[in-house]
Amino acid sequence: MDTTLLLVRHGETDWNLDGRWQGWADPPLNDTGRAQAAELAHRLSREPVDAVYSSDLRRALETAEPVAAAHDLRVVADPGLREIDVGAWSGLTRPEIDARFPDGSRPGGETHEQHSARVLAALEQIARAHPGQRVVILAHGGCVRVLQRSVADDLTKLIPNCAVYEVRFGDDGFVPV
Repeated sequence: MDTTLLLVRHGETDWNLDGRWQGWADPPLNDTGRAQAAELAHRLSREPVDAVYSSDLRRALETAEPVAAAHDLRVVADPGLREIDVGAWSGLTRPEIDARFPDGSRPGGETHEQHSARVLAALEQIARAHPGQRVVILAHGGCVRVLQRSVADDLTKLIPNCAVYEVRFGDDGFVPV
């Protein structure tokens, strides 16, 4: 039985507005982000949802909580769903990164390959735990891009806050809906 995953980027933070790289930093949602989470919960309340998972970072958890509450479910936090660890870039804007690391290096953190492997393993584990069910997963823009590249070589650059990307997982792995 195929599992349907609705992968969602968290609501807006002040760091999103400022263009700051968040990675594993833990800023909360701002007022707009909380409104986006409430609107997402309302939109998904009309759809069947069997489980809600989230990155363990606050911005994702704060987005997941109203979605889970609308379905009388609890949020399962999973560190495998975290954004890429951007190391020394955390909290910096692009101009600050360019000034501090003119060679483009990113000391510390994860490689894109490590991030992709971690996220895909977490998503597959969740999908296998919920055969035939619909699961909402609150994560990060980088996690959505990992899945998009995996299923369709879709190199979408900007994932809007609270955007939903739907896939199915079955015998053929992940496939876009």
